[in-house]
Amino acid sequence: MEKIISEQNFDAELASKQPLVVDFSATWCGPCKKVAPIMTELAEEYEGRVTVGKADVEECAGLAARYGIASVPTILFFKDGELVDRMVGAAPKSKFAEKFDTLL
Repeated sequence: MEKIISEQNFDAELASKQPLVVDFSATWCGPCKKVAPIMTELAEEYEGRVTVGKADVEECAGLAARYGIASVPTILFFKDGELVDRMVGAAPKSKFAEKFDTLL
């Protein structure tokens, strides 16, 4: 299950021992709507191994600025609290799964 990421809980999620994937999106974004169900599926498939979160760029403007999010969707991949990769735009599930696998 995906977690809702906020300015308040982000650092705690980042400090977790589990890798973190954050989907930065917006409600008005068409490609975000294509990526959302993929992230939901991957959250279920990688449950217990990777934390998957959603962050609305309008509600998390500080986080978006902190990581230079200029386009949505942008998916950030963190391991050991460090940003290790990012994807911008929609992609097939297999491409996202490859990135998830590199975190393990």
